[in-house]
Amino acid sequence: MKRLLIIFTFLHVFIVAIVAQNADYKKAVAHYKNIKNVTAVATKTSHKNAVTKDVVTKGTLVMNAPSEVSITMDGGKDQLLMQGNVFTMTVKGKKHTTNSQKNTQFATFQTVFESIMSGGTIDISKLSDLTISKQGNNLVLTITPKTSSKKEARRMMFSSFVLTLDSKSGELRTLRMNERAGYTEYSFSSHRLK
Repeated sequence: MKRLLIIFTFLHVFIVAIVAQNADYKKAVAHYKNIKNVTAVATKTSHKNAVTKDVVTKGTLVMNAPSEVSITMDGGKDQLLMQGNVFTMTVKGKKHTTNSQKNTQFATFQTVFESIMSGGTIDISKLSDLTISKQGNNLVLTITPKTSSKKEARRMMFSSFVLTLDSKSGELRTLRMNERAGYTEYSFSSHRLK
């Protein structure tokens, strides 16, 4: 009986935490409900485990409702672009394109960004590969794509995506894309919402 009570207490605390985090998320992104366009200054940090010095570049973030996100660096030579379910990554002028139907690691990424731009009207609480935690004044959304095999995991470009939102203003603070041999992190400042 005592064991059952401990399990019940743990589940209760876990469920209350999930509900609170989802409420924090909805409150933070409610700012976007009537916003059609967001721009910000972007700083990109490319970190490779085998290299001692990170590469840092500047650019811009543009988010257009309902489902367009563009992070452009180095005059367009480097770009991360989401247009609905189509993802285009341009690295040193070379384009790589995929979509969230063929490449499932981007499906939750797409849903989360669409939810942010909709002001939280798109429910993300049932996404099994998403966790939300609160760290100080920030909400941290971690997307860890599910894989069915080790072979599929090795083929994935990113092992996880981590988005940080300011819990009061809803502003996107960082986007980190973790890779096997390092990470790419974008930090955002000077947000303008229209």
